[in-house]
Amino acid sequence: MTALYRLRFLSTSFGFNHAHKCISAGKRLNIVLQSCFAPERATSSYSKDVNHWNAVKGHLNLKSFSTVNVTLPLNRLCWNCGSSAALFFCSSCNAIQPADDKTNYFDILNSEQTFSLDTQKLQKRYLELQRSLHPDNFGQKSLKEQEYSEEQSALVNKAYRTLQKPLSRAVYMLELQGVLLEEGTDATADPAFLLEVMEINESLAETRSQDEVHAIGRSVREKLKGLIEQMNSSLNKGDLLTAKGLLAQMKYFTNIEEKVKDRITQAS
Repeated sequence: MTALYRLRFLSTSFGFNHAHKCISAGKRLNIVLQSCFAPERATSSYSKDVNHWNAVKGHLNLKSFSTVNVTLPLNRLCWNCGSSAALFFCSSCNAIQPADDKTNYFDILNSEQTFSLDTQKLQKRYLELQRSLHPDNFGQKSLKEQEYSEEQSALVNKAYRTLQKPLSRAVYMLELQGVLLEEGTDATADPAFLLEVMEINESLAETRSQDEVHAIGRSVREKLKGLIEQMNSSLNKGDLLTAKGLLAQMKYFTNIEEKVKDRITQAS
């Protein structure tokens, strides 16, 4: 079975960029291509939203990256009565407002803009918003209000999904600063790190022991825990170059973690 996973890596642009480094160092290429370089689930939608974040990234400061909140527009007026309107409802007539997909996700969920946010508070705020914005509450309202309810509810869902998990949260915070990670490849990745990832993937693909699958899962979770701590430190310091490198590693190990979960689910 091992033969099915070897040397496919060389057929990718990523493989051509790094294979000579690995071979010249006398490294053995144990390759599992299928999931290593596939677009990761947690980050598949972000490249489509770059234009939205360009509108707000100018408000952020590298030195205070973990704590700055983007100010909401001051000239937002209610579509129904013309009064000043908050993000979700008009303070005068209480009409639901149209969603603004350029609004910072941290502002939407009333959260401090930090990587080490309180996920329990985040979930509490999310549930509160969905109770008030859910389309079921607007069945007797006008078509416009029903439409706005659906838009607002979908935006809150998207913001929560993004900020809830460390990987997607890190991707979003870097995108706010204009730092993007290319899909499926990282020309700056350390060949030694790539070999480690490939060997873990190969071990997972070949093993038939559930005990070993669980052991791989525990090891990967420990690696992710360390990377998350480093990511928090890098973002707090505004060290975006280091954060980008850490994000690439988080993507690989998160991908392995998902495969471990799939193996455990299949066996149950």
